[in-house]
Amino acid sequence: MCRSIKTLRNSDVIASDEEIRAAARQFVRKVSGFGKPSSRHEAAFEVAVDEITLASQRLLESIAGNLVGAGHRAHAAATSS
Repeated sequence: MCRSIKTLRNSDVIASDEEIRAAARQFVRKVSGFGKPSSRHEAAFEVAVDEITLASQRLLESIAGNLVGAGHRAHAAATSS
């Protein structure tokens, strides 16, 4: 488990796009073993960050839609447009 990756869903606040992307970057760093990829690997690294960011956003939006509380529904509606 990546201990330095922040939990992105708390009981009352869902992470910002920047926080989601930062967590995706940390995950890719952990999986790849690169703190900063070489120029040779940078494109693949960034594609992985993009894909994980999108998957994480979809997951959090789906979870937010199922949580009780207007704040979650409002955030899910605002980010899905």
